[in-house]
Amino acid sequence: MRTEPEGRGPVRYGPPLPEPGLPVLPELSAVLAGAAGRAHAEPPGGGPALLDAASGYWARRGLPAERSQVAAAPGAAPLLLALTVALGDGDVLLPRPCPAWWAPQVRLLGRSVYHVPTPAECGGVPDPYALLETVRRIRAEGGTPRLLVLSVADDPTATVPPPEVLHEAVEAAADEGLHIVSDETWRDTLHRPHDAVLVGPAEMDPERVTVLTDLSGPFLPPGWPAAIARFPAGARGEALRARTLDVLTALGASVAAPVGAAASYALGEPDEVTDRLARATRLHARVAAAAQRAVLAAGALARPPAAGRHFYVDLGPLRPALAARGVGDSQDLEDFLGERLAMPAPGSHRFGDELGALRVRLSTGPLLGSTRQERLASLAAPDALELPHVERALSMLGSAFGDLRAAAQRMEPPR
Repeated sequence: MRTEPEGRGPVRYGPPLPEPGLPVLPELSAVLAGAAGRAHAEPPGGGPALLDAASGYWARRGLPAERSQVAAAPGAAPLLLALTVALGDGDVLLPRPCPAWWAPQVRLLGRSVYHVPTPAECGGVPDPYALLETVRRIRAEGGTPRLLVLSVADDPTATVPPPEVLHEAVEAAADEGLHIVSDETWRDTLHRPHDAVLVGPAEMDPERVTVLTDLSGPFLPPGWPAAIARFPAGARGEALRARTLDVLTALGASVAAPVGAAASYALGEPDEVTDRLARATRLHARVAAAAQRAVLAAGALARPPAAGRHFYVDLGPLRPALAARGVGDSQDLEDFLGERLAMPAPGSHRFGDELGALRVRLSTGPLLGSTRQERLASLAAPDALELPHVERALSMLGSAFGDLRAAAQRMEPPR
């Protein structure tokens, strides 16, 4: 079995965030078009209107932020890169699995990345005891643990950590002097917002936590890159923000003026933006639950998706049937399912999981339709699962996994 992912496809360049699968909101398009004539760029870190809009966004979520605590960048990846540089030399700890774009930013700087197992009940945060043991091992080997990146609504697992689990992880990180970057890209896409309690690390340890949000999660299409960060209050937070802005300036990483206008508008959360987000979240939640039922029926494993536009599937129970088809690791599985499903199925190796694991992240966007009309119909339907194109897509998904289940059963020895 292979142990190194190199040479097994473009592993270093992970898949993008799960796409919304829906047309751009017309009001957002109008704002972007109206700003298309602006000749200047947003200043590094964002202009006053964008920063004020970001401050208001966080204040409405119980995280007051002055303009001097906020920064913006053309996407979450350059923002995390700048933050990592600004925090200084040291090793970075990530939960396993984690978003595909986290580790490349760190490795680009020549820093060491250490993956920490997650608790059994969720992804996104490290198991606190495993975190403490990893920190101890890093120091014993002469390293300097500096940064922990975690998520309160996870990609790829689509889970939301219980507040007590998150609190234990944050407490362990604080005890070891780690700075925390909390990726909250998916916090506004909870499938059952009235049933879930989402408490962020910045509410637990405000002096050590920087919050990062990629706006293509809740608001903007992926082709309009914009992300925002909220830094801790006080002198340490101000210094970290200033160093981050220095890095963004050196990189020339400024938000395009039209995108900045659209981001400012969306962060203001007018009715049409919040209505689209709520309807899209309900749609993705409904389709994700149906897709999860289909893979469970085939004998695969998947936690109930609780946020986002994706879910994480473990096909380990179907390993014999997959091996008979030449699938021995997650890259093989990615190729196999991508062809069978005619949709992206990035393997677990892209998310920091073991190459030998037979896991993939599946997105719900491709299940909403292949044309603009079909996608809009999915958004407008009282129950999208009753639409022929959605039913057909879910049936294809179920058949692909069902065939594997049938093959696995045929391979079982008679009792």
